[in-house]
Amino acid sequence: MHQLQFDENACFACNSYDCLTKCQYLDIDIDTAQVEMGKIINGEESFVLKDCVTCYACEEYCPNGNHPFYLIVSQQEALNLAPLPDPLIKRGIQVGIPFRGEPVINEIQGTALNLGVFSQLSNLTQGKLFEGTTLMSEDSRKMFHYFCQLMYLHFARTSTINDRLEKIIATIAAHKVDEVVHFHDECYGTYTSYAPAFGFDVPFKSIHLFEFLYKRLLELKDEIKPLGYKVAYQRPCSSRLSSDKHPFVQKIFDLIGVEAVDREYVDENALCCGGTILGLKKKGSRQFAVEIQNRNIEDMKNAGAQICVFNCPACMQTIGKPVAKKGIMPMFMSDLCRLAIGEKTTN
Repeated sequence: MHQLQFDENACFACNSYDCLTKCQYLDIDIDTAQVEMGKIINGEESFVLKDCVTCYACEEYCPNGNHPFYLIVSQQEALNLAPLPDPLIKRGIQVGIPFRGEPVINEIQGTALNLGVFSQLSNLTQGKLFEGTTLMSEDSRKMFHYFCQLMYLHFARTSTINDRLEKIIATIAAHKVDEVVHFHDECYGTYTSYAPAFGFDVPFKSIHLFEFLYKRLLELKDEIKPLGYKVAYQRPCSSRLSSDKHPFVQKIFDLIGVEAVDREYVDENALCCGGTILGLKKKGSRQFAVEIQNRNIEDMKNAGAQICVFNCPACMQTIGKPVAKKGIMPMFMSDLCRLAIGEKTTN
């Protein structure tokens, strides 16, 4: 039985309650934050549990690394206060069931690249940047053997994640890999943040895609031709679980010669794509999501962005087209890096 390792004393001793007072979607002062966190810790209902948009940001805001978001999600489930409608939750959980069949296990030599459930995006992992890597992704039977399951945080279902994660970790480890590069922030966050927070042992080293890309670009530095574009980065929710890797965004931009535009909704102040907010059962959530998206995209436009860089496929699917309608080209980070070394991309 895997339980969240949460330090109540560290929370009660906190003098800022940044986890809630910095929230972009709830207006909470420090006194209210202290009261509501007390309720959440004690297993009582709180408006925070009901109104949370599950953007993960409080995980980054907490100065103590004390996993307030995981606590919120766990208590949402315990009190049956899931933010999404029950039919959507049931359908989503059924879609992502792994191990309806046995995975094919082959020993992987060199670097493993975990695509998770995004095997359809293998075109994003082509070319010199990915030479010497072996793809690890769902097989042709759609068995979801490598689906990290962390998306169910949005569903308030830590129990689902915990029921499935140990076997997924074992499946990856069975390939006898020492290091795994994770294509998606959510997968990386699963093994470096969620797993240790809930007491799962992870027998392999996880590498964030952006760190991998940066190191490969350094190796190919002589082939880089500065691109000169002005770019905005759409930071995904799951990036909040690996804030120590976020600086690689700017390092990559500097290396390939693009300018990160000066805008309001960036870094810790980033806005989510709104995808999860669209599905909330709370009244007015769709209108609120559109408002968030419009603020975000207008901010990119006003800052002069020519390209919006994505890492999360869900973010690209949610606001890629609205971004393009504003005259800003949506592009995955790996494709932007490939452009810099003179390779053709999917865009």
